[in-house]
Amino acid sequence: MPEFICQLKQYRAEKGLTQQQLADLVHVRRETIMRLEKAQYNPSLKLAIDISRAVEQPIEKLFIFD
Repeated sequence: MPEFICQLKQYRAEKGLTQQQLADLVHVRRETIMRLEKAQYNPSLKLAIDISRAVEQPIEKLFIFD
C-alpha cells in the first residue's frame, strides 16, 4: 500500500495561517487539519481542492502517495 505524505504544514506556514485559520477557511475542525498534517487522515477530493486553493499550491505538492 502506498505511503501517504502530507506537506500541508510547510505551505500553511508559508501563507502565515494557523491550523484554526485554515480550518475555518475550508470549513472543517482544527483537529482535521492537525490529523492531515500528521498524515493520519486522507482528505476527500473536495477538501483537498479547498485546501489547495486556500494555500495557493497544487494538490500534488500538498498530498503525495509514495
